[in-house]
Amino acid sequence: MLRSTLQRYPLFVIVLAQLCGTSLWFSINGVWLSLSRELGLTESDLGQLTLTVQAGFIVGTLGIAVTGLADRFRASYIFACSSVLGALVNAGFVFTAASPPFDLVMRFLTGLCLAGIYPLGMKLVIGWTPKHTGTALAWLVGMLTLGTAMPHLLRGATPGLPWQWPLLGSSALALLGGMIILILGDGPHLPMGTAKAHLRSGLAGLRSPRFRAVAGGYFGHCWELYAFWTLTPLLVTREVLRMHAAPALIPLISFIVIGVGFAGCVGGGRLSQRFSSQWVANRALAMSGIICLAYPFLTWAPPGALLMLLMLWGTSVIADSPQFSALAAAAAPREFVGASLAVMNAIGFALTIPAIWITSNLWGSQGVWVTLWLLPGPVLGLWSMRRLDSLED
Repeated sequence: MLRSTLQRYPLFVIVLAQLCGTSLWFSINGVWLSLSRELGLTESDLGQLTLTVQAGFIVGTLGIAVTGLADRFRASYIFACSSVLGALVNAGFVFTAASPPFDLVMRFLTGLCLAGIYPLGMKLVIGWTPKHTGTALAWLVGMLTLGTAMPHLLRGATPGLPWQWPLLGSSALALLGGMIILILGDGPHLPMGTAKAHLRSGLAGLRSPRFRAVAGGYFGHCWELYAFWTLTPLLVTREVLRMHAAPALIPLISFIVIGVGFAGCVGGGRLSQRFSSQWVANRALAMSGIICLAYPFLTWAPPGALLMLLMLWGTSVIADSPQFSALAAAAAPREFVGASLAVMNAIGFALTIPAIWITSNLWGSQGVWVTLWLLPGPVLGLWSMRRLDSLED
């Protein structure tokens, strides 16, 4: 009975589960001020914890590609198991936060589990809603964005409680997401892969010039996106202090700056129906690149104006992501869609590591000027996407 009800609204169920599962991603960033105050952690420590999640995600996606899990087993099973395990290791950070290197181990394992949530969520969307993939993936990535921002909201909503509570709240959400996907099951529109799937299957898409062009745009997008999300609480803190406002506003404003990307994803998805996924991806990438270039030169502006600019940046920096996924899914070999997307994600997220490392370590000496280190992402991404115009399917 419950399954039949959920299957009437598969896209809603999948994006809700994505919201819940990906709340694990930046769960530490949401309680960063408390960790900094109580445990004496620095901006460099924040970068290391975030980098470790990214490393776990990369290893996980490569593992999926090497073993062929994404195309050999039901996506709903992988998603549900990853959500449960991710919830447990995220909760385990409560006991290891003050005990390096075990804190890094827990964040690595969290990233490992996220590899079974985000890419498999994309495959579930494709399996349930094969038409208007760009729009459907826009909702999915929009929920990823809200999930990323959720820890900031949980911290902002619990200012008087210990930092462990919002962290455990993320774990509870992940458990909920895994449960509803397990009940929903897989969609009927993608065939099960064969037992022969392996890393070479995932690399098959890169032999296509069209897939490579899209992947290049996605790689540039990744260089900018996660470093920006890591910097968001630091950039927001600067403006809140300039306004002499209450520090309790920092997590709430950080949530808005990141979470407003949901509107960018959904709006971009609707525009992709009228124009095209390529049209939306190019313009979103160009807008975020322009803001990236201009931001450090505008530090003289009123704090309110810069917070509005950060929100515009937060809207555009993620709006292209679902369109890249839609373009890549269309260009990948049909029988190896899951593995191809997993490999693309692995390479893209590998590029987030140097971007996060550079910006988090240079924040103390360069301040807002570290945003210029993100600029190569949009520039090179747009250069790669230009090749699509000269390619045929």
